[in-house]
Amino acid sequence: MIRLTRAQVREVDRRAINDYGIPGIVLMENAARGVAEDAARFLEGIDNPTVVIACGGGNNGGDGLAVARHLHNAGVKVTIIPSWTTDPTGDAAINLDIATAMKLPMAHAHDIRLNEFSLVIDALFGTGLKRPIAGDDALLVHLINATRAPVLAIDLPSGLDCDTGEPLGDACVRARRTVTFVVEKAGFANPRSREFTGEIVVADIGAPPEIVNAVLADSLRTSLS
Repeated sequence: MIRLTRAQVREVDRRAINDYGIPGIVLMENAARGVAEDAARFLEGIDNPTVVIACGGGNNGGDGLAVARHLHNAGVKVTIIPSWTTDPTGDAAINLDIATAMKLPMAHAHDIRLNEFSLVIDALFGTGLKRPIAGDDALLVHLINATRAPVLAIDLPSGLDCDTGEPLGDACVRARRTVTFVVEKAGFANPRSREFTGEIVVADIGAPPEIVNAVLADSLRTSLS
């Protein structure tokens, strides 16, 4: 099975954008559609489903903001928990502007009850996280883990190390299912990671497979040199 490290994931994105001319916002949109389609499976058979999405300030949070839009458009009542100290930038900022223009509800985690939602989506941190989650973000992770609602993680559970599959600290989301992008991540080879990822679903974001093959070939050549 093909799995990518943190550095390889970053390189795949870079080549998709720079070498193939696929805008980052397109990759984010495709990712969000994949997550929204999978989230719909959790909601089948539920009358008036509700979803809460915890969004960080990076691209993982941008994915979550775009997911909120797609679910809203599908008739799902969505609430966003914004969890950032500075406003998102780049592609994530574009999706924040859209969510704001749509007047999608936003609320602090302590002002709502996660147990009342049909589904909780974790879009706090992505593959780039290298440090333990702390402060308010850590408290939010603990709230997510304490809920009775099913949890869906975007790309990988927040707080899980992409390369090792080990939690980076005490705060690590435990998801029922993880929708990861392009291919599985290197850390998923660690059996312990399943405590946090739950079932793993791979979603296509439009990056040509030739990019993944080239990145893996370059990594192999580097390791042999």
